[in-house]
Parts: sequence; structure tokens; C-alpha cells
Amino acid sequence: MSEIHMPRLSDTMEEGVISTWVKKVGDKVASGDVLVEIETDKAVMEFEAYEDGYLVKQTVSEGDTVPIGEVIGYIGDSPEAVPEESGGTDAPAAEEKAPEPAAEEKSEDRAAEPAPAAPTGDGSAPADRPRTSPLARRLAKEYGLDITKIQGSGPKGRIVRADIEAAAEDGYAAQDTAPATSSAPSAPAAQSTPPSQDDVRGSEAVKTSNVRKVIARRLTESKQTVPHFYLRRTIDAEALKAFRGQINEQLASTGVKISFNDLIVKACATALKLHPEVNTSWIDDTLVQHHRVNVGVAVAVDAGLVVPVLHDTDKATLSEISTRTRELAGKARDNKLKPQEMSGGTFSVSNLGMFGVDSFSAVINPPEAAILAVGAMRQEPVVVDGEVAVRNRISLELSVDHRAVDGAVGAAYLKTLAEILEEPMRIIL
Repeated sequence: MSEIHMPRLSDTMEEGVISTWVKKVGDKVASGDVLVEIETDKAVMEFEAYEDGYLVKQTVSEGDTVPIGEVIGYIGDSPEAVPEESGGTDAPAAEEKAPEPAAEEKSEDRAAEPAPAAPTGDGSAPADRPRTSPLARRLAKEYGLDITKIQGSGPKGRIVRADIEAAAEDGYAAQDTAPATSSAPSAPAAQSTPPSQDDVRGSEAVKTSNVRKVIARRLTESKQTVPHFYLRRTIDAEALKAFRGQINEQLASTGVKISFNDLIVKACATALKLHPEVNTSWIDDTLVQHHRVNVGVAVAVDAGLVVPVLHDTDKATLSEISTRTRELAGKARDNKLKPQEMSGGTFSVSNLGMFGVDSFSAVINPPEAAILAVGAMRQEPVVVDGEVAVRNRISLELSVDHRAVDGAVGAAYLKTLAEILEEPMRIIL
């Protein structure tokens, strides 16, 4: 009998949501078969079996949020096998038992849960002493929520992280459900935040995916913990445009078509090899040097923004980058990305040029030290050899983690990148 544990499917994953059980209880399972689809902080990913057998039990249901490492099911030698821990009977249905707190909450609760409050005259505990964990209190403070008005769903009514995030998603702290002590009318309470449904604006709360929630949390953490600085430069793209046309003409018979973004991604990798000090991360007060160049390419999907990674981008040809980028983008939109296809990035590129955006500032994706934001190609009047001419130009903006990279170092990298793009033969040399 083997346990199936909630896997870590991305660098930043702390918990996962059971999206779909592909195998049902009693189904035969072969190594490599997809057992379950799991919604992580980045995408919906498939989790494969590592051994042959039968799925004899699912300990969690579809839609449940499960911390990393928790048992989600069992594989046995026969369909009649019963896990020892079950005692021969099925566990209560997921909806009949109180949700367990996340793993990090469990340890904090044991260490810091407040002692039971002294009973009041009517035998109840004071309303202002909710059972919470330090994590829940910290999240409530970050979201600006009144934790005393949030209904806990953990053991004994403990307020856990899921309760805080649910209240934040609704747009307000849960309503106070304490019974009224008097039938006399009272003045309406002041409301500091709007309700989830607003008749004046015709608004209603929109159900969000786990991916969207974690994106919001990660971006907030990035802006709060990573000291960003920004470097901007506009390049002349005339040579780049001509170079792309020549390459695509040569590749016409292969069916491969090189995009401007493919050229920019390859140029970024080439420049990183020349400026390895940018290919770093600041992790736990330590500067980490990466010896592989893995460029992430931001892709917009229905659930939010995901960043599949092109490993060893500096060693790949333009044809390989083009083919691989389109393959990963398609898998991202179909929620079929594998964990290894979304991890290990050392630098990222976010291109909004196809939307007509002139320029923008991208938020760094930790633990990477930098991300390049690419705007649209525009025809602009510029002075060339003392005369005004209309030229194709592209705006670039580099967001940099100042802990890992100094301003002069980032500026030198952007200068080299601009020179490579303006002399694009350097991309393939």
C-alpha cells in the first residue's frame, strides 16, 4: 500500500487544489498514468503515478485545498485493498469534517494559539478573542480586515488562512453573526469597505481561481519585499525588422516563423552570458550565481499570467526558441504545463507590444533578479545623420532587484542588449 502525497509542482507552491480526479477509486493504475489534475499557484497541472496498482482510496475531494505533503489517496496491489489507517471503513466525507489548516498554520497554532478565554456571565467566551494563528492574523492585517468579524472554519472555529483569503475575496470581513441582545432598533454600523454586491455600481464579486489568488499574493510580496529600480531605453528596430524578414524567408520551407519576441528572448540570453552578474538571485540574504541561462516568457491565459521557462536559452537556435515557445504557450492555455516547464527561470521577458502598449513597468518574478518589459514597435520621427527620418523603434524597460544587481551593472546589461538588437547578426554569432 502506497500513499499519494500532494506534490510540490512549482517553486512557489504551498498548497494545491484538487481540480479533477482522472482516476476513480478501483481503477487500475500504471506508472506514468495521470492520477489527478491539481491547480497550483501557476496553472492546472497533471500529476502522474509512480508505480503500478489500483487507486483504492481518495482522501480528499475535487475542489479541496490541500497543503504540500498531505496524503490525498492510496494505491494498492488489488482493488479490494484497504489502507490500514482507514480501519476498513471509509473516512467521513470531506464536507462533513472541518477543513484542516495549512501545514505552516498547524505549527504556528501549536506554538502561539491563545489560551481559552474566561467565560462571561452567559457562559460564552468574549467575542474579541477569536482563535487564530499568527499567519491568519498577519494576512488579515495585510488585507485590512477585522479578524474579529471573520467566521473560522478550522477545528473549534479557528480562523485559518482560507478564511482570511475568502473574506478578502468577498471584499469585506464576514458579517458579525452574534445574536441581537435587544429588539430596539440600532443605528447602522459604519462600513469601512464595500460589500461584495453593490447596487449603486451594479457590482458583484467574481469567483477567482487559486492561480489568480496566488498571482495577486506573489505580486504583492514582490513589490513589498523586492526593491525594484527601472531602466528604460528605446532602440532603433530597422535592422531587427529586416533581419527577421531575411530569416523567415530562409525558413519558409520549414514552417517555422520567427517572431520579434523570439529574437528579443535570444538577445536577452546572449546578453546574460556577457553580463553573468545579472543572471543571479538574492535568496535568504545570499547572492546566488546561476550558471545556466533559463529565460521565462510571460503568457496570458484565462486564469491569469503564467511564465513557462525556456531552459538553456543561450544554447538554443532561433528555430528551437520559436518552436518551443509556441509549444509551451499552447500547453499553458490548455493547462497542460508540467512542473519542470515552469520552474528554474533566471530571467523573464514580458511583451505587450501585440496589444499596442508603448511601454510599461513589469514586476519582478522572484527569485529572479530582473525582467524585461517590451513595448510595441512604432514608427517615429528621429534624427539620423543630421536629418529627420521615420524609423521603427521599440521601447524596452528593465526592472531590476537592487539587492542583487547595482544600477551601473543593470545599465551595462541594457546597453549591451540594445546594441545586440540594433546589430541583430550578433544574436546568432
